[in-house]
Amino acid sequence: MPANPAMLDYLLARRSVGMAFLKEPGPSAAQLQQLLTIGTRVPDHGKLTPWRLVLIEGAARAAAGERLAEIAARRHPEYDAAALDVERHRFLPAPLTIGVISTARHHAKIPEFEQLLSAGNVAFNLVHAAYALGYAATWTTRWYALDTEAAEMLGAHYGERFIGFISIGTPTAVVEDRPRPALETIVSAWQDAAR
Repeated sequence: MPANPAMLDYLLARRSVGMAFLKEPGPSAAQLQQLLTIGTRVPDHGKLTPWRLVLIEGAARAAAGERLAEIAARRHPEYDAAALDVERHRFLPAPLTIGVISTARHHAKIPEFEQLLSAGNVAFNLVHAAYALGYAATWTTRWYALDTEAAEMLGAHYGERFIGFISIGTPTAVVEDRPRPALETIVSAWQDAAR
């Protein structure tokens, strides 16, 4: 396989663009199909397809936010109007958010952890696909991924869990890169301690 300098440049420069900086337009219907196709081309031992995707777009963004605000108000009676408004805007202004759900189940040969990693690969592949199509993206996991009622309201079934939400749109700002770890602090060579 030949080297791909453009891909190397992208991988060395990729960074998330926060939700507040993702605006319309989002992917077209044809681009969305391509994005989903790329997103689901991941390692999947046993061909279990241990994940599902939920699209939150259009008017559903505000409706889902309203439902989150209702749940948050019950969980946190101390929340004021401003805090609840934050919940109402969880899926705005990004034109598209894709919830990635792990459907990992017990399997005699394939650990649930491995299935969970496959779902994580879907999430990151969706990020890469968004950038390949000329958009920007961010991967977040908020309280509603971990709250059973909220997760079910957003599409998770019993025994499933959201591993993240990929928000996609047209970037309105150039985001500064963050410091990255020095390789010598995180990379080591294995040595046989028994010898």
